[in-house]
Amino acid sequence: MTAKVSFMNLGAKLPYYSLKNCQFDCKTRLGKQFDNCTFANYFTIMEEKEIITENEDMNINADADIPGNTHLTNEGGENAIEKIQSELDEQKDKYIRLFAEFDNFKRRTAKERIELIQTAGKDVIVSLLDVLDDCDRAEKQINSSEDVAQIKEGIQLVFAKLRNTLAAKGVKPMESINTHFDVELHEAITEIPAPTDDLKDKVVDEVVKGYYLNDKIIRFAKVVVGK
Repeated sequence: MTAKVSFMNLGAKLPYYSLKNCQFDCKTRLGKQFDNCTFANYFTIMEEKEIITENEDMNINADADIPGNTHLTNEGGENAIEKIQSELDEQKDKYIRLFAEFDNFKRRTAKERIELIQTAGKDVIVSLLDVLDDCDRAEKQINSSEDVAQIKEGIQLVFAKLRNTLAAKGVKPMESINTHFDVELHEAITEIPAPTDDLKDKVVDEVVKGYYLNDKIIRFAKVVVGK
């Protein structure tokens, strides 16, 4: 009796297997001939391969059934939390110290600013004290002396010393007479007819002198303009 069996799951599709007296011939697409291969031996080999495959699958998942806490330890996590907490405390301490230093800096700066405003003109005042002393001596001389020429000379010396002292501090008078009227420099008090044609729109007279401080205007000149 001959039986034909078709196997579809062998990787390459084998067309026919003839079974006779527990023996079969296997003919592949390559035309090779496999004789005297017993049916029982073939299935024995296949069963062994399946058993080996099942054992490998079981070995892969074997660690999941092993009791213990080898993979569940929290020592590393606790150390990490302690490290983060320590770093956080350190940063908070630095922040508090920095804030305190900045607050002290603001107070010190505000105090220095107030002192600077209060003593900004100290150098100028000190330099003018000598002129004030000369004014006191000139006043005594006016009251005790009748020599007009001597009194006049003393007053002129005091004025010269005052001008020199102010010039040393950067104060310079503005020259306005016979110059064109400039709204950036002059403040017109009034207008009068110009004495000559070349004095039209020019400063004819100066009521209050203007001054510079280090080339910056600190007082505008009050002038009379010709028209």
